[in-house]
Amino acid sequence: MSDVTIRNMEPQLVVGMRKRGTYAQIRPMLTGVRKYIEAHGAGIVGPSTFVCHETPKEVVRANLQHNADVEVVIPVSSEISGNEEIACYELAGGTMAVITHKGPYEKSAAAYKKLFAWLAENHKKVAGPTREVYLNDPQKVSPEELLTEIYVPVG
Repeated sequence: MSDVTIRNMEPQLVVGMRKRGTYAQIRPMLTGVRKYIEAHGAGIVGPSTFVCHETPKEVVRANLQHNADVEVVIPVSSEISGNEEIACYELAGGTMAVITHKGPYEKSAAAYKKLFAWLAENHKKVAGPTREVYLNDPQKVSPEELLTEIYVPVG
């Protein structure tokens, strides 16, 4: 949908959950984190995010084996206590290459391909986990209208 841009991101206070499984767990995990935040009185101050700790080649293999490293976070206004599944912490900021994908989540491969080609052409190194920031709600818009910003920390 769009070209790659560079953004300087500030660290964010987030509440999140991380576990092994498949990417199909992202939505229910986000629902659980959102309910936890609401139950503990913190305000949500930004969109839901998936943090991908694997390289693109590892992603496909891990997800197919039901062994993906799945982390979801939601930015919050104030610190809250966690539990055995949920943590409150500061998500690192930094310089990020960003592209926007419009459409169903499962059709984001072309945006990733364009982003990683841009990184190679511009001699940028991946400096941390990629992130998908979900700008709208799949329960409120059609799959064709979903907007996802894909971030790659660069060095």
